[in-house]
Amino acid sequence: MPIIAVSNQKGGVGKTTTTVNLAAALAMLGKRVLLVDMDPQGNATTGLGIHKDELSIALTQVLLEQVTAQQACVRSPSAPVDVLPSNGDLVSADVALMSQAHREMRLKNALASISANYDWILIDCPPSLNLLTLNALTSADGVLVPVQCEYYALEGLAALLGTIDNVRQTVNPKLAIAGLLRTMYDKRNKLAQDVSNELLTHFGPQVLASVVPRNVRLAEAPSFGQSIFEFDAASTGAAAYLALAQELSRRRF
Repeated sequence: MPIIAVSNQKGGVGKTTTTVNLAAALAMLGKRVLLVDMDPQGNATTGLGIHKDELSIALTQVLLEQVTAQQACVRSPSAPVDVLPSNGDLVSADVALMSQAHREMRLKNALASISANYDWILIDCPPSLNLLTLNALTSADGVLVPVQCEYYALEGLAALLGTIDNVRQTVNPKLAIAGLLRTMYDKRNKLAQDVSNELLTHFGPQVLASVVPRNVRLAEAPSFGQSIFEFDAASTGAAAYLALAQELSRRRF
C-alpha cells in the first residue's frame, strides 16, 4: 500500500490537479484510494466536490489528536475516493504543532489506524516547506513531483530534492522519488521541449514516461467539483492521468 506525497515547493505546477485526478484514475482501476488534503487552501477537497467551509471536523482536528482519521474521512460525491479534507483552519494546526514533541509524526500516526483500508494514499502538499509538508514527507513511501516545463521549474526542483534528501537522512530513511511528472506540457513550445530534455538528461529513469498536456478541460473541472473523468472522460487530460495511474501501479516503492 503506497503512500505518495505529491509535492513541489513551487506553486502553479499542477500539484493539486495531479493529486485529484490521479486519485480518481486509480479508483477507476479498481483501487481503494484515500486523498489527504494537506494544503490549507483546501483545493483538493473542493476539487472532489466537498464543501470545505461546511466541515465540522477535518484534518486540523486529526493532527491535533482531537478526532481520529476515520472520523474525519469523507466520501467524495463525485468520485469513488475517500478524502481526509482540509480548509483554512489547517494553518492553525501548523502553528499549534510547532511547540509539540514529535510534531512531524502526527500524520503518520493518524494514517496508521486506517492505512489497511486502502491500496493507495495520496497526500496533496502545500506549495511551501513547512511543518505540514514535513508531516507528509515523514508519512510517505515516495514523492511524486509535478514539474512544469518552464525555466524556473528547474530551480524549484533542486530545492525540493534537497529537502527530500534531508528528510531521508533524518526522519524517513525509506522515502523515495516516485517520479518526476512533466505537467502543462505544450509540445509546440520549444522551451517546454528544452526543459523536458534537460529533465531526461539529468534525472533519467526518475522522469515518468507519462506527460500531462496543457489542457483547458483540466483547468475547468475543479470549478465543478469534479475530477477530469467525471467532467470530460474523453479529454487528453483524462487519458494522461489514466496513463499515469497505470505507470505508477507498475512501480515499486
